[in-house]
Amino acid sequence: MAGVLKSVSGKSKINLSNKKFAIVVAEWNEEITEPLFEGAYHALIEMGVKKSNIVRKNVPGSFELPLAAQWEAEKKDIAAVICLGCVIQGDTPHFDYVCQGVAYGIMKVNLKSNKPVAFGVLTTLTKKQAMERAGGKLGNKGEEAALTVVKMLEIK
Repeated sequence: MAGVLKSVSGKSKINLSNKKFAIVVAEWNEEITEPLFEGAYHALIEMGVKKSNIVRKNVPGSFELPLAAQWEAEKKDIAAVICLGCVIQGDTPHFDYVCQGVAYGIMKVNLKSNKPVAFGVLTTLTKKQAMERAGGKLGNKGEEAALTVVKMLEIK
């Protein structure tokens, strides 16, 4: 998901009204992850997904996203999973380990489940950078994560 994807422009190339999506949201840095969720949720609705076909699961932090994503992806009725989180660099190498583990874990869920699983996890140096990507001047990466899974479903 490099760069800025075009914002939601309407319906998908495929019928999404009968597809079910899971959005897994980290509770840590909630002031960031909540706007990411809102962006993803509204993007799915705008593209034709029924509200009743969007399932939200909360996890304590970003490190827990891959396992929850795997649990959701294992469900036959789930077409795709969107993982949303935020890791902001601190004074210790903890940031590096968490980011690497989350990225690798989400990638593994993609391949294991053979379903689109979006990496909507902000990995920023500052809270300001995160806010800019959670509905601020740099867009909403939650919306982009929703667009990503839909584009992947269209490819399949």
